[in-house]
Amino acid sequence: MLSRLFPSRRTKPAEAARTRTVVPVVRAKFDSAQTTPDNRRHWAQADGLAPNAAVNPEVRRILRNRARYEVANNSYAKGIVLTLANDTVGTGPRLQMLTASGEANQRIEDVFEGWARAIDLAGKLRTMRMSRAESGEAFAVLTSNPGVDSPVKLDLRLIEPDQVTSPRPRVPRPPTTGEVDGIVFDAFGNPVAYHVLKRHPGDSMFWRDGDPLAFDVVPAVSMVHYFRPDRPGQWRGIPDITPALPLFAQLRRYTLAVIAAAETAADFAAVLYTEAPANGEADPLEPMDEVALEKRLATVLPGGWKLGQIHAEQPATTYAEFKKEILNEIARCLNMPFNVAAGNSSGYNYASGRLDHQTYFKSIRVEQHHLRVAVLDRILRAWLDEAVLVEGLLPQSMREINAAAPHTWFWDGVEHVDPAKEASAQATRLANHTTTLAAEYARQGRDWEEELRQRAKEAALMQQLGLTPAQAAPAAPDDKDNDDAEQRTDAAALAA
Repeated sequence: MLSRLFPSRRTKPAEAARTRTVVPVVRAKFDSAQTTPDNRRHWAQADGLAPNAAVNPEVRRILRNRARYEVANNSYAKGIVLTLANDTVGTGPRLQMLTASGEANQRIEDVFEGWARAIDLAGKLRTMRMSRAESGEAFAVLTSNPGVDSPVKLDLRLIEPDQVTSPRPRVPRPPTTGEVDGIVFDAFGNPVAYHVLKRHPGDSMFWRDGDPLAFDVVPAVSMVHYFRPDRPGQWRGIPDITPALPLFAQLRRYTLAVIAAAETAADFAAVLYTEAPANGEADPLEPMDEVALEKRLATVLPGGWKLGQIHAEQPATTYAEFKKEILNEIARCLNMPFNVAAGNSSGYNYASGRLDHQTYFKSIRVEQHHLRVAVLDRILRAWLDEAVLVEGLLPQSMREINAAAPHTWFWDGVEHVDPAKEASAQATRLANHTTTLAAEYARQGRDWEEELRQRAKEAALMQQLGLTPAQAAPAAPDDKDNDDAEQRTDAAALAA
């Protein structure tokens, strides 16, 4: 740099100009990239950690413990997590095979449904969804259980994330493998094994009975790992309610503070005060002296003193509005509308309620698709592998059907706010051929083939008994019920 600024006498000016390098400087600024005294503390915790370094075991342990504590002690948090699991899983998914053989489809569906009831598949899926919300992830081992009341002895054993860890990092690994807190990967980034502690770290017998670091190696083909990666390359999950944890704490602290202030004001039945100046004519009294009062008692106060009460300033008029805004912000990280999170739709009309629910149930459909890919298809593959080995369970022609065969899953349908309008719209869609019976039944979470078979049985029985569809229809409610229904319909229409 000095030689360019001060060329030697031996260098000619023309030669120095030719050898000088000009570096273009681009000056561009983003307000968010500037560090100022005003925002320095706000962005102090921003870092450039890798995905798995940012969610290292200690960070995940703290988040899990705090999320579980909040869900266990905050009724709003518990209700939100339960609602999320119930709306996502409902009464459980139902399998529909779509192969060319109708007999094979029906047989597989019936046997699978019986097995799902035997192991309570719907209940375990709801537990996995709740675990993802409050613990960040859920693990399930596909194992054999002789106690399952089904010809297929496959079972789903749920494991808490605390047990999947790397208890002994000193164990040598082949140079072509890697490990991320209990998950071993091959050279291509595919999970090949999971390290599962034999005991939960929070178990009272963890440090008393045997080696606390003893673990089992579960092959990846037998492990179901359900979590949501928020960053590329992330292999362990954090609770879904992580952004809302400080808000849950603020909500509880504010509620307790309001109650404490109201109780403090109510604890003082009356106070004695004087308007006389200091060293005035009021009779002397000891400060903070207590006087026992009896019911329906008339008394005389000391000279210059008056009897008054403390005015309760809590809860303030903004108390309900503050809680509403906090709940609204809490529910946003879960794509849940306020009325679902709060269990209160008193401030909604028909149109705004439907609009919020459309966004919410679109998110639920995404969650159900994730469950299908990450959990259900894995379970179906393992179940079919076991079912074909059971003698006499499936006909020989069905032995070649595997998890790659066409199939789909049905979930509980979403109830419409106005069934009459939905029925009219459904009839219009069917009349102009913009939908199918399969699609319409799927909206209600029902199998169109089963519904048509049931309808055929009903039509045959009505014909056998000589009944018309009108005669077989359920009896209409009485006039009073009709009037109440019309009033509810009119009120809903006015609200819309």
